[in-house]
Amino acid sequence: MKMDWLDIGILDDIPQRGARCVKTPNGRIGVFRTHDDRVFAIEDHCPHKGGPLSQGIVHGASVTCPLHSWVFSLETGKALGADEGSVKTIPVRVEAGRIAISLGAMLQAAE
Repeated sequence: MKMDWLDIGILDDIPQRGARCVKTPNGRIGVFRTHDDRVFAIEDHCPHKGGPLSQGIVHGASVTCPLHSWVFSLETGKALGADEGSVKTIPVRVEAGRIAISLGAMLQAAE
């Protein structure tokens, strides 16, 4: 798969334990920054009731959906605990303090 990268801003644009939503032609992507400055990107759409995951609470390498408290791994996209389901993960890279997400992966995820 070809990796076309979309620059979405600087790391400091996202607070630690925070997120931002990036709108793309293939839907919304939630970009998350953990307390230790790791960055993850997943679909910004909870499979349960469509909640905006980028508005959820980031804890460790997980996010809790703001609607019904489902918890998702930012590393795998899988629901944790008793909940079932998953969201697609999007490759991310951080270079010289700038964040980029893979457009190629987003196009493949949309198919």
